[in-house]
Parts: sequence; structure tokens; C-alpha cells
Amino acid sequence: MVKLLVVDDESEICEFLRSFFEERDYTVHVAHSGKQALEELKKINPQIVLLDIKMPDMDGVQALKEIKLQHPRVKVIMVTAIETRDKIEECLRLGADNYITKPLSLEYLETDVREKIESISKAK
Repeated sequence: MVKLLVVDDESEICEFLRSFFEERDYTVHVAHSGKQALEELKKINPQIVLLDIKMPDMDGVQALKEIKLQHPRVKVIMVTAIETRDKIEECLRLGADNYITKPLSLEYLETDVREKIESISKAK
């Protein structure tokens, strides 16, 4: 079963995405900060991380750097309201696999997650 890690400091967004993906038979774990995400990554070994940028204690950009350093094969999709060109380019340069802005298109997000899962399967 595919495991997702949703990382966002807004509980409502985490629970919304958890519910959405669990209805589609994904196993979904939640973290509310970058530091908590790094701890969860060690425990659950997800295939995909949905990562917000603006969070307290460790923002998503720093978390992305650490995730890619420690778990280079994990697919990371940035899911955030921050939409500056510089921030998008920085995240992609650091190894993000995509960048999706809020408000979310759930159809697009689901399609992107499915594509990432297929690319993981083909790489094996």
C-alpha cells in the first residue's frame, strides 16, 4: 500500500488531505512541522511527501533539503500558498518533484500523486 506523509502546520488541511487520500486507499500519516516530518520519515518510510513551505520551527524549504539528503528517493510535492517564482525555482532545484499552489485542485493533486507512484514502480 502506498504511504503518504502530509506536512502542514494547519490541522484542517492535514485532516482534509488525509481523508481525501484514505478514501482512495492510501495510508496517510501527518506531521505539523518540518522537524516532526523528519521524525515521521524515519518511522514510516513513505513514498510521497506533500510538504507545505510556511511552517514554524523548520520551514518546508529546509525540510525539503533534509528530506532529500536523508531520503533521496522519496518524492516530494510542495503544496503551498507561496507562489513566487524564486521560491518555486528554489524548491525544484533542491529536489522537489512538483510544486502545487493552494487553493488545491484535488483532481490535479491526485493525478500528480498517481504519476509519482507509477514512476517509483517503473524505477524498481
